[in-house]
Amino acid sequence: MVKESKIPDATIERIALYSRPLERLLQKGEQLVSSERLAELCNVNPAQVRKDLSYFGEFGVRGIGYDVLDLLQEIRKILVSDREWKMGIVGIGNLGMALVENANFAKRGYKFVAAFDVDPQKIGKELPCGLVIQSVENLKILRQDLGIEVGVIATQPSQAQSAAEMLIEADIKGILNFSPVQLRQPEGCLLENVDFSVKLDDLAYHLSKVE
Repeated sequence: MVKESKIPDATIERIALYSRPLERLLQKGEQLVSSERLAELCNVNPAQVRKDLSYFGEFGVRGIGYDVLDLLQEIRKILVSDREWKMGIVGIGNLGMALVENANFAKRGYKFVAAFDVDPQKIGKELPCGLVIQSVENLKILRQDLGIEVGVIATQPSQAQSAAEMLIEADIKGILNFSPVQLRQPEGCLLENVDFSVKLDDLAYHLSKVE
């Protein structure tokens, strides 16, 4: 049972992180894992693992650990990754192509069902994954026909805000923005900005401290 208090975003991110080593352990045939080992595999503190999981109920047995399969299944339920999420992407440049062709998304339940662009020379072309690039003008009707729930933005910076507005107008409730522009948080829609340059700046700062 999830507690009523708001769960920190950092906790949700770590919960997602825990699923990766659990999947690898399961593939190796391992049935049990301790909080200490899971923490080591994720480079966090064992107490943090236990605290994060406690937001969602009681897991594992003291002195024995967690059942790998059971914990992985519970985490998938928590993250609602035990179902398929249909995604549409706006912007089929180098980044957009790399995202669409990344098979790991589909393995985790995130399936690209539509690709959109504003470039007339790209519209109508078939991608290696089988999707045909559509005009953004078709976004609203295809959102309804295909059941798109998540919109991904991989456009040029100058086009990012208009892409977000078109996704919102199409009644898409979740947006993941990969363009290097911090988009405004819209009402009635969840938006996550993913800026690689910010991550690089953070990495460069910490690297400078160890030189």
